[in-house]
This record gives sequence, structure tokens and C-alpha cells, in this order.
Amino acid sequence: MNDRRPSVMFVCVHNAGRSQMGAAYTHHLSGGAVEVRSAGSAPADTVNPAVREAMLEEGIDISAEKPKVLTPEAVQASDVVITMGCGDACPYYPGKRYEDWVLADPAGQGVEAVRPIREDIRRRVTELLGELGVEVQPLGR
Repeated sequence: MNDRRPSVMFVCVHNAGRSQMGAAYTHHLSGGAVEVRSAGSAPADTVNPAVREAMLEEGIDISAEKPKVLTPEAVQASDVVITMGCGDACPYYPGKRYEDWVLADPAGQGVEAVRPIREDIRRRVTELLGELGVEVQPLGR
């Protein structure tokens, strides 16, 4: 029996919005039962302020997060790789589970536009956790 935690990586272009929300939800909803990574093919300098505000509404503070550059090593270390619009920049390794989540880009949007994207990501993360056999924990709002 494998006692190792499953690992999930979220990848988008800037690692400032969608992938940050995916990583934050996975970390919080799994109660830490999943190893989480996020990165971008062309990382921004900071997390999108509207995304930060939308996640605070959920009781999740991502203000300390910094966009990170996508590395082949991070992809290789992950069991599941969720791409969110990174195109061909995401390296492919056999044996990894890849999913491409088509989501609107929150870049340049206000919090009102980010909320439906956030809700879609939360729904998808909840489904993913179920597929991984991880019990979904309530958010501490």
C-alpha cells in the first residue's frame, strides 16, 4: 500500500490567478492531505489583487503567495498536472495524469468577474479530490 500523499500541480501563464486559486483550494479543501504546487510559464510579479480579494471572501488568504516559474522538475514531481491555459509551454512526461481546465482568465478583471471563475475552480477541485480518494474538508470561513 502506498502511504505517500498525492501531489497536484496547477499551471497557468502568469501563476497569478487561476493556478493560485486551484492550489489554495486544493491545500485547504484537502486539509493538507495533498501536496500542492503551482507555477506559470511566464510568471507575473504578484498575485492578481482581485483573485486575492475573491479568495479572502472564502476565508483563504493567499497574500503571501508569489508567482513561480514552471520547471520540468516540478512537473516530474507531481502525480496530476492541471493546466489552465499554459498552452504548449507545459512539459509533458509519460505516466503523469494531465487535465486541461478551460477557464476564463481573471487578468485585468474585477472581483465580480473573478467570483464565477473561483466557483468553477472550487467545484473542479472538489471533484478532483474525490477522484483522488481525499476527503473534502470544510473551509473555515
